[in-house]
Amino acid sequence: MRAAVEKEINSGTDPVHAVMAATEQFATMFKQLGGLMAERVTDLLDIQDRVIAQLRGLPEPGVPNPEQPSVLLAEDLAPVDTAGLDPAKVLAIATRLGGPTSHTAIIARQLGIPCVVAVHDLDSVEAGTQVLVDGECGEIVPGPDPQSAQQRVDAAKAQLAAVASWSGPGQTKDGHRVDILANVQDGPGARAAAETPAEGVGLFRTELCFLNSATEPGVREQADIYAEVLAAFPDSKVVVRTLDAGSDKPLAFATMPDEHNPALGVRGLRISLEDTGLLDRQLDAIAKAAEQTGTSPWVMAPMVATLDEAKLVGESVRSHGLKPGVMIEVPAAALHAERMLDVVDFLSIGTNDLTQYVMAADRMSAELAHLSDPWQPALLSLVAYVAEAGQHKGKPVGVCGEAAADPLLACVLVGMGVTSLSCAAAAVRSVGAKLGMVTLQQCQQAVRPVLDTDSPAAARAAARAILG
Repeated sequence: MRAAVEKEINSGTDPVHAVMAATEQFATMFKQLGGLMAERVTDLLDIQDRVIAQLRGLPEPGVPNPEQPSVLLAEDLAPVDTAGLDPAKVLAIATRLGGPTSHTAIIARQLGIPCVVAVHDLDSVEAGTQVLVDGECGEIVPGPDPQSAQQRVDAAKAQLAAVASWSGPGQTKDGHRVDILANVQDGPGARAAAETPAEGVGLFRTELCFLNSATEPGVREQADIYAEVLAAFPDSKVVVRTLDAGSDKPLAFATMPDEHNPALGVRGLRISLEDTGLLDRQLDAIAKAAEQTGTSPWVMAPMVATLDEAKLVGESVRSHGLKPGVMIEVPAAALHAERMLDVVDFLSIGTNDLTQYVMAADRMSAELAHLSDPWQPALLSLVAYVAEAGQHKGKPVGVCGEAAADPLLACVLVGMGVTSLSCAAAAVRSVGAKLGMVTLQQCQQAVRPVLDTDSPAAARAAARAILG
């Protein structure tokens, strides 16, 4: 982007308009990529505004912390604004734009501030209105009944106390074991996760280590990076995902250019099918990291759609002395889950992408947020089908999408037969604590009523009626 600004200035454009032109160029490109990259347009506009303020000698734009505890309603928030909020003064956030994986939502989660995104009628809420924000349900209620609101707040406080005291292991009230794992993207993240009760890593997003790499890192360089994560959990399960490049996570050395629809294009394992050496070199690096740390990582490939692809993954991973699995993100793979387990040792359901492909809805679109809800009954029916396949084959089936971070939904997933739940490290305690409050029988009893509903709201209500 700096180069684009310099090019504009060299052509005679003044600095302010050069910054605006460069921002527009990159914002257009990010919007065309869609998904996660489209959400980052907010970041670009924030950078633009701050640079222009500096050029004009004006104070940097930002969101001032309120003088008294308040709920912050906004069109959208830049990451730097969110990071600067005081949780003692900003009790909750609601924005009209954004998605569950936006920087705003992620940073708010890290700060412990409840955050609801894609709320379409915020303009109708006047300043000074008392509101109830439920970050777990994604609900904002203006002018709530005081008694009902207090009951919900008291229940939330009691739940927070239980969450704070939970230290593992992952199991139901009657002792049914379920691995509660963390999603990580690098060594520092893995070490931070190891400070929580997480029992291992259910999703190591290797591609996020290389977003700024112009060329493919060598085997040794990759091995050193992977070893950092493995060393953080030396005696625990660590599931490494091979490069999930393309679409909203373009890598300079592993992305097909000029695709009309990147989300349905050459991404994940499909890139390795175009360049088979890419997968082999990454598996070499994972094997070296395993040898270096004395660990036995599991390895799974993303965006697997066919049985032939699953066979390729199984053979390639086993040839490196590693345990093979595939992610279930494509509906075709879900429908062939049992046959997939004939050729690999485990499955991991990526509910984020599976949701957008089942519902034909961009999971980052605020306008389609209702279709991207992980409580969609059709989606959960497919998840239950995959979990049942794992039970038939006696092989593990985990969930590593946003669904696993929802404590109530996590219990329903366990009732379906899911054997592990992998979520953001910040959500590990809440998921583990909720699971420890219910029995396996309760989890199983909730499944059919949830699947028989016709909307996400009804599915949540059905689960709460049984699981509390």
